[in-house]
Amino acid sequence: MTAPFIPVNTPLLDANEADYLAECIRTGWISSEGPFIKRFEQAMAAAAGRRHGIAVTNGSVALDIAVHALGLETGSEVIIPTFTIISCAAALVRAGLVPVGVDCDPATWNMTAAGVEAAITPRTRAIMLVHIYGLPVDLDPILALARKHDLKVIEDAAEMHGQTYRGAPCGSFGDVSTFSFYPNKHVTTGEGGMILTDDDALADRLQSYRNLCFQPQQRFVHEELGWNARMTNLQAALGVAQVERLPRTVEIKRRIGRLYDEHLAGLNRIRRPVARTSYADNIYWVYGVVLNEDVPFDAKEAMRRLGEKGIGTRPFFWCMHEQPVLRRMGLMLNENHPNAEYIARRGFYLPSGLALTDGEIARSAEALKEILA
Repeated sequence: MTAPFIPVNTPLLDANEADYLAECIRTGWISSEGPFIKRFEQAMAAAAGRRHGIAVTNGSVALDIAVHALGLETGSEVIIPTFTIISCAAALVRAGLVPVGVDCDPATWNMTAAGVEAAITPRTRAIMLVHIYGLPVDLDPILALARKHDLKVIEDAAEMHGQTYRGAPCGSFGDVSTFSFYPNKHVTTGEGGMILTDDDALADRLQSYRNLCFQPQQRFVHEELGWNARMTNLQAALGVAQVERLPRTVEIKRRIGRLYDEHLAGLNRIRRPVARTSYADNIYWVYGVVLNEDVPFDAKEAMRRLGEKGIGTRPFFWCMHEQPVLRRMGLMLNENHPNAEYIARRGFYLPSGLALTDGEIARSAEALKEILA
């Protein structure tokens, strides 16, 4: 009998999710006007140590609106990690800004202060911090650069629900910060996102932009173009239940990371995630591995072989400076980032969902050992 396929992610929805969804249906509040919206915004803002949370339809739109609301001059440069998701660069391009990539640290997979400092030019107006896969960016030296050069900071904390940097919540550091609530995140609403800030005036703009810039006095007269990016009460109900269980979620994820580390401790043909740094313990949003140089095949082939053994995987991000769509626009053409290029080709992650069992972790790890034997 063939063992069942282990998906790369399965969410955990065993707390108050069903009760809260039933309340939405019972009361008829299923649109963006329902009471769970404000509860979710307040809960996420509190979890991230922020004054304001603005719920939106997804994490990519959160970045779009956040970047737009900063009002950066067209043609301004914004420094981003090249090792990230396309949403980061897309939000800049749509706002008429120029993404400038920086390489990642080969161990933590995050952007570095040295890379940021080297990329600053007279045209730089902002830095987009993106915390990757479980460890936050080493923020203090980069935030010091931002202050020195009077740069705005956009913090993409899409994968960092419940993570901290030197004890302070991720999502609390940018002029504006964003989260995603896709099903593989530590807090999920199916699809959804959140923008957070401490700036009252900026929060007002963000709330207007996510609701088509309707005006209180003349609803259908518009001074600006916005988005219809409203989250529904149904989604927010899920989110409230998920935030309530966030400390437990973090414990589960860290246990998954420890178990994988134990099973893979003797496997010297991969780089495992860094368990801790001086500023944070890994939260293991995903359990990523990078094939060493002596492995005679790349991540794509490793994933194919694991798939044949019933193990779900997903590739690492592909570098922004190697994206065909950006290169056709004449963007990031002369950039070279060897660390990011290496892990993009030789990195992938194993099943990492919250519903993963100990047996599935053991089976996934054993399958990886077998294909690398």
